[in-house]
Amino acid sequence: MTAATMRRWASCRVDSNRILFRNPTSLRRSFASSRAVRLSACNHFVSHDDTIANKANKNTNFRVAVKDNIATAGLPTQCASGILVAHVSPFEATIVKQLRARGANVVGKTNMDEFGMGSYSTNSVHGAVSNPLSEGEQLSAGGSSGGSAVAVQLGDADIALGTDTGGSVRLPAAYTGVVGYKPSYGLLSRYGVVPYANSLDTVGILAHDASAISDIVFNTGLYMEHDPSDPTSLSQKARQRCAKASPSQLPPLRDVTIGIPAEYNIEELDPAVREVWAATASSLESQGARIVPVSLPSTKEALCAYYVLAPAEASSNLAKYDGVRYGVRGANGDAAGDTLYSEARGSGFGEEVKRRILLGTYSLSSEAIDNYFIQAQKVRRRVQQDFDRVFGLENPLYEPRQFDLSEMSADLELADKRGPVQVDFLLCPTAPSFPPKLKDLESKSSVDAYTNDVFTVPASLAGLPAVSVPVWPEQSRLPVGMQLIAQYWDDQRLLSMASKLQEAMSS
Repeated sequence: MTAATMRRWASCRVDSNRILFRNPTSLRRSFASSRAVRLSACNHFVSHDDTIANKANKNTNFRVAVKDNIATAGLPTQCASGILVAHVSPFEATIVKQLRARGANVVGKTNMDEFGMGSYSTNSVHGAVSNPLSEGEQLSAGGSSGGSAVAVQLGDADIALGTDTGGSVRLPAAYTGVVGYKPSYGLLSRYGVVPYANSLDTVGILAHDASAISDIVFNTGLYMEHDPSDPTSLSQKARQRCAKASPSQLPPLRDVTIGIPAEYNIEELDPAVREVWAATASSLESQGARIVPVSLPSTKEALCAYYVLAPAEASSNLAKYDGVRYGVRGANGDAAGDTLYSEARGSGFGEEVKRRILLGTYSLSSEAIDNYFIQAQKVRRRVQQDFDRVFGLENPLYEPRQFDLSEMSADLELADKRGPVQVDFLLCPTAPSFPPKLKDLESKSSVDAYTNDVFTVPASLAGLPAVSVPVWPEQSRLPVGMQLIAQYWDDQRLLSMASKLQEAMSS
């Protein structure tokens, strides 16, 4: 860390006993008591089956809400887009089938940002999703999986499925006070998920407790199921290799080292969020965990790289929505189809989707691909290498790599000049601020929304597992999402650590 950064972080190192934390269980009861009032006000479901929701099926083990971009049998899959209004998928997503086989009952489809493009769940043909924690003026539920997060918070589902491309599960989880888990890339099948950016998209899970997610993913063996229908699903052989390389049991906290990334302590971070971050680290330290500073120097370039790569992939994925192959057909057309295509895409897509398609198309053009797309891919690789340097576990997908001091920031002060401290997990905020008011978002630019992903994008670029855990400070009625990040395929220990964090901050 630089000397200035160390001083700024040291000023926030507080005794965790000074900050009181509320027990989330009592909060859930108060939310449940006003559920009927909030159900329609939050606008979190786009299709809902009352028969299923009322547990008519007595064989149901748990209820699951499904994001509107994940295919389901019998319920529309519209991606919150005008171009897919009333579209019903002819098949069901693998992840939904897998959960049904484990006793899940689908209670409905949840609202979202159109095609997953957004940070506030406002870019929807169905209207914005409202945060159930709002008092007075409506707050954002986060995006793009805002509807799924709200369904869990209100008790309409035991778990919910979302998709996380650059933070779309973790950010809503932070805003609404639930746990949001993004798995290692390739762990859960994407077959049946309407793609936004293939190399980044993951199916994520939201629940009140990290232990509930761990039960579904690991205790039922879901993490070892390869899907041959999904080309990005890790092969059975690779899963076995990764499982062998990654320990499944979390050691006692006295044997756990947690890194605090210096580059995440940005000027724009809300002081209240910074204080909770420091108090959370202090609480874990008081229980035996070792807390150390680490450096991820490529973090400052990650957000820019993401908003080159994701729109570029989106422009390709969304080319098929032309009113002929997919999408609502326009009323006008000509023999060549040009008018038909432009009308279908112009009226069917929302403004943010059209903006990202144009941005992505330009990034892939001959005049820009070298300076933007190729450079962004190089940044992505450096981000992944930064993570590999600080984690104690080797990335099971790559050959072990020798640390090179010349690759580190010139002003970084290391206690051990042989290389950075090796850690088990990284701890940082999920979002730099509290959820904004919905009315204030109308005057914000798209760039303002993009910066909200600054803490979630790096793990997505590296394909790493990450989980957002809610912390409820006594002095605020709103939660703060604390994000834990682990090495690739260290998902089981990550969720165990998330459970430990929940216990530590609610005791």
